[in-house]
Amino acid sequence: MTIRDASAEWHGTLKKGSGRLRLGSGAFEGAYSFPSRFENGPGTNPEELIAAAHAGCFSMALTAMLGAEGYIATDIHTIAKVHLGATSAGPTITRIELETQANVAGLAADDFERLAQSAKAGCLVSRALAGVATITLKANLVTP
Repeated sequence: MTIRDASAEWHGTLKKGSGRLRLGSGAFEGAYSFPSRFENGPGTNPEELIAAAHAGCFSMALTAMLGAEGYIATDIHTIAKVHLGATSAGPTITRIELETQANVAGLAADDFERLAQSAKAGCLVSRALAGVATITLKANLVTP
């Protein structure tokens, strides 16, 4: 089975320290800090990387679902919004909103919605994030 890895390092205290996140492939490396995670400071954060992973996984899952029914999307664009909130357990990912738009010739809107919902439920990252209380999907079909 495939194994993917990433690493993180941190220096200093929680609020004054900083760190770096690195993908094992070398495709991305970025700084993160308390302000970039819990405020609007510069840098990235784990939740942003989760959003990127979820958007990418969902888009590929939707492509697979469409292909299984004989459709090919000329393009799929997905945005994932990861909401970080406070709970009694502490900071928690409370909600993820997926928004996708796909250009697929010859596909009815209700069939697109069905396939998009199946992709949301079946994508590996959605399943890995099953502990998130709410994952929503807004799907928009664009036909040529």
